[in-house]
Amino acid sequence: MAALKLVVISGLSGSGKSHALKCFEDIGYFCIDNLPPALLPTFVELCHQQGGEIKNVALGIDVRERVFFSDLVGILERVKALGHSVELLFFEAREEMLVRRFSESRRPHPLLPHLPVSEGVRFEKERLADLRRHADRIIDTSDLTVHELRELLARQFRQEGAPRRLTISLVTFGFKFGVPYDIDLLFDVRFLRNPFFVPDLKPLTGEDPRVRNYVLTDPDAIAFIGHIEALFKFLIPLFERERRSYVNVGLGCTGGRHRSVAIAGRLQESFSTLGYQVTVAHRDINR
Repeated sequence: MAALKLVVISGLSGSGKSHALKCFEDIGYFCIDNLPPALLPTFVELCHQQGGEIKNVALGIDVRERVFFSDLVGILERVKALGHSVELLFFEAREEMLVRRFSESRRPHPLLPHLPVSEGVRFEKERLADLRRHADRIIDTSDLTVHELRELLARQFRQEGAPRRLTISLVTFGFKFGVPYDIDLLFDVRFLRNPFFVPDLKPLTGEDPRVRNYVLTDPDAIAFIGHIEALFKFLIPLFERERRSYVNVGLGCTGGRHRSVAIAGRLQESFSTLGYQVTVAHRDINR
């Protein structure tokens, strides 16, 4: 049976492990987050039973899986002994960066939620010191943007011969709830006529055909979409030339329920027709 290529992602909380796992998913890996390490040999056997359909796997291991965590290195060695390729990536960042990230997200540290974040960071570093010593590669994300991290992992782990495909991520939002973090290009569509002021359309969203028709038949919307499509036909080859794998596009209206959602749906169709991977997330559609 064909051997698996298994990449194990672990490290300090707040160091970018979740972003890394998403990157592996984008480049074609089968991804699992927080699979207890003790179940890993069983998982490998199940992959074999799929007839070779699953060849590349990225596995996120969280320190909170404390019951199973201590024997992780031994389990990985047993998987290697079965003839599989196993690489352990350890993500970390400087203490001040980790503290800042937790502060920005207003999240407590998962190991010591009732104490200052700095104490949780130091405790976790001590707890994971042995795992770090066994890592095949240590990645310090202190000075990396999420885009740079994606690019670094894509360069190292993209399958040989696999085509480079730009993924376009469309995120809709309401300006009254704030602009999303991690946006490359932002477009304000509040100049379009607003279904909010049409009683029959107000309770609906931009995913409803009636709202879509109202928004997309607006002459200004038709012209706007034409300009956006032309802009991206110009930009996408330049992004690909710079070896970018991802571009995040924000589309904002007042509440994030009607106009931005309808426009995002239309752009998803346009970009998909051009052969690009497109994801859509509606941040505020249910507010």
